[in-house]
Amino acid sequence: MEVILRIPGDVVENLRLPPENIEEELKKELAIILYQRGILSSAKACKLAGLTRWEFEDLLGKRKIRRHYTEKDLEEDIEYAVSGV
Repeated sequence: MEVILRIPGDVVENLRLPPENIEEELKKELAIILYQRGILSSAKACKLAGLTRWEFEDLLGKRKIRRHYTEKDLEEDIEYAVSGV
């Protein structure tokens, strides 16, 4: 399943982001929030954000977001690494 978010035009127009970076930045923000709330594993948050593991870790560090790592996260990371995606 794929989800498409519709954001009202006036909201998009008021984002303080270059128009060419809006989708990329919103995906990063969503990934960070879902990871922080424990809704997404780190591997899936990286994928949503379109970042490598190291880039995502760096972003979390800059935002001072505490990392959480479960056995399920480890399994997903191993699966991700083996698949070469």
